[in-house]
Amino acid sequence: MKKVFSLAVSAALAMPLLAQEIVPSIDEQSQQPREERRRESNVWPAFVAICEYPESVDVVGVRFTIPFSTRQENVTGFDIGLWGRALTFEGLMLNVLRNDVKDDISGVQVGLYNSAGGCDFCGVQAGLWNETGHVRGVQVGLVNTAGEARGLQFGLINRCETMYGYQIGVVNVIRDAELQFFPIVNVGF
Repeated sequence: MKKVFSLAVSAALAMPLLAQEIVPSIDEQSQQPREERRRESNVWPAFVAICEYPESVDVVGVRFTIPFSTRQENVTGFDIGLWGRALTFEGLMLNVLRNDVKDDISGVQVGLYNSAGGCDFCGVQAGLWNETGHVRGVQVGLVNTAGEARGLQFGLINRCETMYGYQIGVVNVIRDAELQFFPIVNVGF
């Protein structure tokens, strides 16, 4: 049974390696390299990202980031490891050190440092430091920052430009409110 399980795991891990073409060819109809078209359409049910290999694959299912991943752009499902990055993400990001999404995210980020850049975030961020451009949902951590927040910020330090919801913590700052600072609970509407 152990041999069958190890063979299945080895086969699943080797799939991205076997799918790579040695020389990209041109399709006569589209005049676009076949490798570029594959990047737009490939979807893997389970994927292991080792640093920056392979360059670009859309992932649906589970992505293991060993030790980090920067090249896989669109991820739907689970992202588990040390340091995960994506252009768009839907699902659960569970990386120990950092979760980073550039364009659009829906779901949950759990890690020491969670970043949704300047993009729209819908869901939950839980970690020591959470930051996003626009959040609809909940931020739970020691430090929570957002451009525009709709929902709840719960932490030691909470800061946002515009707030439609509640901040619970020691330092609560809403830059666009009449009462910009208030300890324990701050409300913005």
